[in-house]
Amino acid sequence: MIMVNVRVLSGQLMTPRLPIVESDKSNRRIVSKEIQKTAVERRKMKRKRLPGWFKTSLPIGESQEKFNRARENVREHGLNTVCEEAKCPNIYDCWGRGTATFMIAGDVCTRGCKFCAVGTVKKPVDLNKNEPQELAKAIKQMGLEYAVITVVNRDDLEDGGARHYRECIIAVKNEIPQVGLELLCSDLDGNLEALKMLLEDLPLRVFAHNVECVPSLDLKVRDTRASFSQSLAVLKEARRLRPDIKIKSSIMVGLGETDEEVVEAMILLKKSGVDMITLGQYLQPSYKHLPVSRFPEPAQFAKWDEIARDIGFKAVASGPLVRSSYRAGLLWEEAEGGEPVATRNSTGSAISNIPYQEKEQYGHSR
Repeated sequence: MIMVNVRVLSGQLMTPRLPIVESDKSNRRIVSKEIQKTAVERRKMKRKRLPGWFKTSLPIGESQEKFNRARENVREHGLNTVCEEAKCPNIYDCWGRGTATFMIAGDVCTRGCKFCAVGTVKKPVDLNKNEPQELAKAIKQMGLEYAVITVVNRDDLEDGGARHYRECIIAVKNEIPQVGLELLCSDLDGNLEALKMLLEDLPLRVFAHNVECVPSLDLKVRDTRASFSQSLAVLKEARRLRPDIKIKSSIMVGLGETDEEVVEAMILLKKSGVDMITLGQYLQPSYKHLPVSRFPEPAQFAKWDEIARDIGFKAVASGPLVRSSYRAGLLWEEAEGGEPVATRNSTGSAISNIPYQEKEQYGHSR
């Protein structure tokens, strides 16, 4: 006979090492809930916190009154603004000065770029035939000296919306002959004949079209119908068709590019006839959009500003909060030989390495 001594500590009960059936089901429910939560929350958890240099202020006093008037004008005439649709961080600054960037041809786009807050549909509603007159009235009531008119992509239309864009520009100019106009246009699906029809004798100061990102990120960032090369072709043709106006484009950073790729993209833009450039930080509109890859510090934006001027751009706005229509009228003045936007005390967003001595030669009344 074999005898085994078993020692049981006082006050302790033996418990099974393997989970009982009820415990297993409970654990499975908990794990299942965690998996479901992770699937829903994964993108939200990836959203980066904004750095300390991202600061905007709400309008007060006279600026608040101008902001309210601008908003009332937009609502009264049933207009869309890129300031609202694209969730621009400068909306209080711009509207507080009685200015706005108007978006025509609808408030939804036929493309689904992965960075953009504007809604997407395959078949938008028909164009509003009264939009040219409504737009002209609103701009006149706001007393603008300079207006930016931007558009959504209308791939559902044979000319990409070019004729409608033209009618809107002409209506505004007929109503307010002294206003300066800038068109931030789509790529018209690469239709250069439509571009020619659009630009012929069109009363513009600036034709703008954004490449959005560096070439290597096209497939990641933009709709498959858009590309850096197609955008360059549009900008180059616009330069050829209208040597009398300024050509402008914009690049976002924080999408996965390198500093060197930003410089390479700027060189390509300059070679295509672009006079004016803006560089700004991409901000993720929602967890459904592309996450931000990085937040370059203000010093890096200042470096890009310096490089852009060395490359030969006539006007540059570079900074975390800069957007493509940032201080558009002042940037046009810079391109015409006026004071750089980056040196004006009130600009806030634009960063520059322009020497202080050079800044002092300009007045800072604005």
